[in-house]
Amino acid sequence: MNAGRDSLRHPRADEFLWSAGIEDTFITAPGGPLNRILDEYELIDHYRRCESDLDLMRGLGVRTARYGIPWYRLNPAPGRWDWEWVDRPIEHMLEIGIRPILELVHYGVPSWIEGAFLNPDFASHLAEYAARLAERYRGRVTAFTPLNEPRITAWYSGRLGWWPPYGRSQRQFARILVAIVSAIADATRALRSDAPDAVIVHCDGADLYGSDDPSLADRVRHSQELVFLPLDLLFGRVGPRHSLWDWLTAMGVAPQEIERLGESPQPPDVVGLNAYPMFSSKVYERSGDRIRLRNRVAPRGVIEQGTRLHWERFGKPMMITETAGRGSVRRRLEWLEQSVREVRGLRAEGIPLIGYTWWPMISHIAWAYRQGRKDAGAYVEHMGLWDLEPEADYARKPTALVDAYRALVTGGASAVGSVAAQSG
Repeated sequence: MNAGRDSLRHPRADEFLWSAGIEDTFITAPGGPLNRILDEYELIDHYRRCESDLDLMRGLGVRTARYGIPWYRLNPAPGRWDWEWVDRPIEHMLEIGIRPILELVHYGVPSWIEGAFLNPDFASHLAEYAARLAERYRGRVTAFTPLNEPRITAWYSGRLGWWPPYGRSQRQFARILVAIVSAIADATRALRSDAPDAVIVHCDGADLYGSDDPSLADRVRHSQELVFLPLDLLFGRVGPRHSLWDWLTAMGVAPQEIERLGESPQPPDVVGLNAYPMFSSKVYERSGDRIRLRNRVAPRGVIEQGTRLHWERFGKPMMITETAGRGSVRRRLEWLEQSVREVRGLRAEGIPLIGYTWWPMISHIAWAYRQGRKDAGAYVEHMGLWDLEPEADYARKPTALVDAYRALVTGGASAVGSVAAQSG
């Protein structure tokens, strides 16, 4: 995988990367009496079961996996690094022939970084972390995601106030978003310096905005432009003529912060989209004097539309880095069939959509656990190929999706077809 042509950076039209992942949200900083630690690996017992969970992954036949690092455990204090647990799953993946796309941050950072993403040294901390990973696994691990879902991270941390640094305004959202993207750029630069063969896989939510109310058209356009903003910044495309320049500066983002990104762009090698039928289609509507945003269940089109929009705008190889249905096994199977059908259609159009990740492979604990009072088992969210059984020590229970996904993986590119003609 690491020698010669890299299938992530230079995909062939007749190959496809089936992938899997394990939910890896790590929100560990305190935030009030009801804000419990949300460490998905701990809650689903992955720390103890990591080898057996990865063996389940191998049993699917996948040779690529998105895999998150618990930064707060690896780097529990400034200058202190503990590789014992991190080495364990990575070495096992390499041993069983699975190529990890290592994810450095999935929403949370170590609590010693005061102010989280607004800490003035956050970018340098992330870059140091990236350099350490690149050095330790040089030549063996070559694919990285510096930070998952920068826009969504900024929204929960800066606008909703759920996660550190608990901002609750548009200004905080804008400031955190630009700070996060700046840190991604610095981490990308460090990875490319310390691991010249590094492949950077960007992952963010592929949200689609709409409204049946023509008077809300400007709001819809603004929200849709925000979806593209992290990549626009990484590509160095945000200047005074950009549609969000005036908004960013009005929100208190210093022009020089934006200009710095334009002076040394760090675009990713692969644009990854996280798309879900229950989350990714959003609708603005009026309710009395208020404007409400709600999720619209969209059983079709979110992958197709999101991928097409990003391909037309950025022209990079693309990957579905997260998708899953939620609820009954039947409903999840229906989404698997529908989403793969959309991937097949996109590849037939000539769009280099190079891979697909069912996320999470194992059902997980919903984020509501952090603010809740019940035991973790009360918050199990069934989205996986395997279900969790809290009453049986969180045993992994295979569903019909396991065989269905294995059949797709076994089919390789033939399950989705070749890319008809690449252009752009």
